[in-house]
Amino acid sequence: MTWSAMISFTAVAAIALFALGLVLTPGPNMIYLVSRSVTQGRRAGLISLGGVAAGFLVYVAAATAGLTTVFTLVPPLYTAIKLAGAGYLLWLAWQALRPGGTTAFAPKDLPADPPRRLFAMGLVTNLLNPKIAILYVSLLPQFADPDRGHVAGQILLLGVVQVTIAITVNALIVLGAGSIAVFLARRPGWQRAQRYLMGSVLAGLAIHIGLRPATA
Repeated sequence: MTWSAMISFTAVAAIALFALGLVLTPGPNMIYLVSRSVTQGRRAGLISLGGVAAGFLVYVAAATAGLTTVFTLVPPLYTAIKLAGAGYLLWLAWQALRPGGTTAFAPKDLPADPPRRLFAMGLVTNLLNPKIAILYVSLLPQFADPDRGHVAGQILLLGVVQVTIAITVNALIVLGAGSIAVFLARRPGWQRAQRYLMGSVLAGLAIHIGLRPATA
């Protein structure tokens, strides 16, 4: 059976559009990758992106194996992760919106980390990213059609679509982070606008996640 027979074009297009919107929305992954790329260079950013990619693969494997059903069977666990993620996003929003706050593209005085730590931090950042957790727990399974058979295969293919888009866009962000940082540093007005936009989006996302029903 070909992939086109397993999943519909509508499902692929919907996941692709959602994945694009998700990766362009400021969040833990973007903030970490940009910060690391600006302070330690593109190579460090790409190594960190490797860790983020590994995190995506963990989620794809878990969703394909049906392990995400644990959250449905144990609603308090899902609620705890959801609220913790919403709280983290609110903290990131405050860092951007508070007086004297900074943008994700502002250079930070971070110590240079070795490749192993860069990869590990990228992995952990993605695994604890509430946006990605909710995508795989709540959204991805909704596009698997049992009538087409091989539900696990459908989820795997849809996960591959999401990962491909996320890694491609994040790689472009890593490669362009330095140039964007220089652009914003020379234009304080643009920097403030970007900071307020990022903070507002993070706060809105935190509220949306926090108010989302506990059941997937």
